Amino acid sequence: MTIADVAEKAGVSKATVSRFLNRRDELLTPEIAQRVQAAIAALDYSPSPMAQALKRGRSRLIGLVVADVTNPFSVAVLRGAEKACQEAGYLLMLFNLGDDGQRERDAIETLASYQVEGLILNTLGRDEGAAAAAARQGRPVVLVDRRHANMQADFVSLDNAGAVRQAGEHLLQGGWDTLLFASEPIAGVSSRQEREAAFRLFLVEHPQVQGVSFESSAEHPQALDAELQRLRARGRRPAVLASNAVITLRVADAVARLRWRFGADLGFVGIDETDWAPLVGPGLTTIAQPTDALGRLATSCLLERLQGQAMPPRQILLPGTLVVRRSSLPEGS
Repeated sequence: MTIADVAEKAGVSKATVSRFLNRRDELLTPEIAQRVQAAIAALDYSPSPMAQALKRGRSRLIGLVVADVTNPFSVAVLRGAEKACQEAGYLLMLFNLGDDGQRERDAIETLASYQVEGLILNTLGRDEGAAAAAARQGRPVVLVDRRHANMQADFVSLDNAGAVRQAGEHLLQGGWDTLLFASEPIAGVSSRQEREAAFRLFLVEHPQVQGVSFESSAEHPQALDAELQRLRARGRRPAVLASNAVITLRVADAVARLRWRFGADLGFVGIDETDWAPLVGPGLTTIAQPTDALGRLATSCLLERLQGQAMPPRQILLPGTLVVRRSSLPEGS
């Protein structure tokens, strides 16, 4: 049923029905208002919330773009943002890039076509046209976890330097003296760059520790196996610091293939807490990101912008939490 059907049933114009639906029935006589109400009930007509919102100039939609929805971090941030949106009376519309960094501009323009009021971006930051697309839309933007070149926007993230320092010091205290920082390809992704830079600084500040960085790709798992074997040959107490949950899973696969044991043959700390981290080997030590808080903070920053608050772009860095399990403890402890 449409508004035209209601108008015909009530014997009034569509404009009259629209006034009634938009709670402007004070402009109608009681008799006409009653006829419209009766027609709506008889036809079981339900107005489109989206259409009504757009007529008022508000869609109550927030767009969220994530690089890869299979990444546990992205899913956890999504949950936090979704809860915050619901509490504020907004709906979240998700666009998954599928780890294709060249689709960011398309994602922004697509969500804008659905009249989202603002954008939360957790992307790779590689599409140079994305910043221009966001500027053209004139909608407020909040960046989560990854910075975007040339995009002036609020930024919410884990304190990457602090998380790497915390992980490195914990491994050092456990007697692990030869470290491998394992990451997905680093170039062009700010969070990976920040974590790798923090690892290099940690080595400078702790000259007694040997350490190297390694970029892992899903296409060549054997390369990670070989790097782990080289790591173990270099030092008596080798350990891995994994840059995220994706790498943690790859390292766990490699350790299984090599028939090693976490906490005995290899120490381990990974950034990102997951549901399965306690179940792998003796339990994997992690740096838990405050993902729910990141999602909520990103939404809060965006809503403040939508309410008209004008201020310079903000940077909010939250600390991680060390969750100690046996993969990082000396054997027998």
